[in-house]
Amino acid sequence: MARLMFKKFIFTSGFGVSCFCGGIYFQRKFITNDIQKYPALPIFGTVSAATPFTPQISDTKTSMANRISQIMKYGFPSLDNVRSFEDYVLSYDRRNKVAHWVFEHLTPETVKRNSDVDRSKCEFKPDESIHPFFRSQNSDYKGSGYDRGHLAAAGNHKAHQKHVEETFFLSNIAPQVAVGFNRDYWNSLEKYVRKMTKVYKNVYCCTGPLYLPKKGSDGKNYVNYEVIGKNFVAVPTHFYKVIVGETDNGQLHMESYCLPNAPISSDTPLTSFMVPPESIERASGLLFFDNVSRGKLHKINGKSN
Repeated sequence: MARLMFKKFIFTSGFGVSCFCGGIYFQRKFITNDIQKYPALPIFGTVSAATPFTPQISDTKTSMANRISQIMKYGFPSLDNVRSFEDYVLSYDRRNKVAHWVFEHLTPETVKRNSDVDRSKCEFKPDESIHPFFRSQNSDYKGSGYDRGHLAAAGNHKAHQKHVEETFFLSNIAPQVAVGFNRDYWNSLEKYVRKMTKVYKNVYCCTGPLYLPKKGSDGKNYVNYEVIGKNFVAVPTHFYKVIVGETDNGQLHMESYCLPNAPISSDTPLTSFMVPPESIERASGLLFFDNVSRGKLHKINGKSN
């Protein structure tokens, strides 16, 4: 029995040594040759020093990064699927195929009419930076009865043709009731925000959808909203805008609005849609202008804070 065990030990030991020697030969004969052909491949058992690498950043990328920092100066409402364009930033809701929020920074220069910018050249187009599973298409809106409503308004980005064109990506679009809302009252609110640049040197505007609950016949609250198209694009029940104006002496004034996605009479005062910013934050799950404590806001909805 002992003799049999000894033979097995000799056999396995010899086999192991043979494999080891064969492995060394194979590494030297084939792997090392391949490494010489492809020097980026690592050699097992050795550590190579990293070569210092200095990234080359173009002036265009630096300028865009600076612009994004400027737009988001007072904080991100959330960090979910953030997309940065040249003149606005958004967070995309993959499930609903509509942005969570869109952030803009407006100045008298950015909203000033530019004869070189032609909106008629712009076309609504899918945002190919979004995975196809979560992307909305123009076909989703066709025959739906809803407008393709801008969140970052095209009229807010008149400095360059590319800026206004980028507002037509469908990631910046949401289904809006046409007559009485998108083409009328909502449009008036967008104009009002642009007029704020005549009072404030900087205007920061965050816009997005809401899906608010409604009490059913049984007395319980339900969140019900329509979806359109093959991609089931959500139709928001409401839209919000939270705006901060910065005065020449650095004071910050906040205004916050929540509007139903429905026809609104033109003689309805805008102030009737003013709501505490906290109510929008609770409903949306977002925190607006988080880099600024509420105590540092000089005014909220026209009232001294």
